[in-house]
Amino acid sequence: MSSREDETLAQAAVTALTGQLALAPKPGLPDPRDLGARTTRVDHSALRWSAKALAPGLAAMAAAARRTGEPTSQLRTELGAIGRCTEHSVGLAGGGHRGALWALGLLVAAAALDPHAGAKDVAAAAKRIAAHPDRRAPRRPSRGSSISAKYGAAGARGEARAGFPHVRRALDALAAARSAGADENEARLDALLAVMSTLQDTELLYTAGPIGLRHVQAGARGILDTGGTATEAGREALHALDADLHARAWSPRGSAGLLAGALFLDSLPVTVGSKSDTGSSSRVRAA
Repeated sequence: MSSREDETLAQAAVTALTGQLALAPKPGLPDPRDLGARTTRVDHSALRWSAKALAPGLAAMAAAARRTGEPTSQLRTELGAIGRCTEHSVGLAGGGHRGALWALGLLVAAAALDPHAGAKDVAAAAKRIAAHPDRRAPRRPSRGSSISAKYGAAGARGEARAGFPHVRRALDALAAARSAGADENEARLDALLAVMSTLQDTELLYTAGPIGLRHVQAGARGILDTGGTATEAGREALHALDADLHARAWSPRGSAGLLAGALFLDSLPVTVGSKSDTGSSSRVRAA
């Protein structure tokens, strides 16, 4: 793999993230409706802009994996260092995307280890990378790790060390919705809801506690039980859940980052010269 291919993988990951941002309506999450009128909600255009700041760091992660060639402890430590630098760069660009950076960074590095691997093999390789400790990580606990310890939730690290089960769940939901005739926006929203319905989201646990988390999970399951967002009942339930979560200021950010990871895996394998923000690509969908 060349540096050009590293950049292509990174751009595919950024495209997955901006694709997640473009979905609407996403319950409790920023989406294109936030442009302009809704001044009390997150600046969606700023999130799209800062997402692009991930690209250099993700390309560096792909290059590190390509040089190392194996999911080693050395690679895990190098990815952690690159990730912290990338967080700083993203912060300067407007911030956000910390959870997505963690998931996408591991998945991009895993994809770089074998450019011809499909989604399941990449998730398995990411699991092997995440199994190693980051020996240079700051010793102070993060908010997510503190919440994980308090409530016994897997958290972002546990998700990665388990091989991203919710990313794989989202991929299955994407495939099922497409097969059932849903359009791409509906399929991606159903995939997001599939993640929300079971994920122990540490952001929700922090802001809403266990009862709030169960409320969100039940709302997501309810939409899927109606037949998903491709049905009239599902769309009505989706809008109701969205209004409810925004009124409560509850945001399932962990689910959004994992959906971005799923959309990245869904784009594999990528080829040099693929395009991102224009919506055209020379990729072949993974089986």
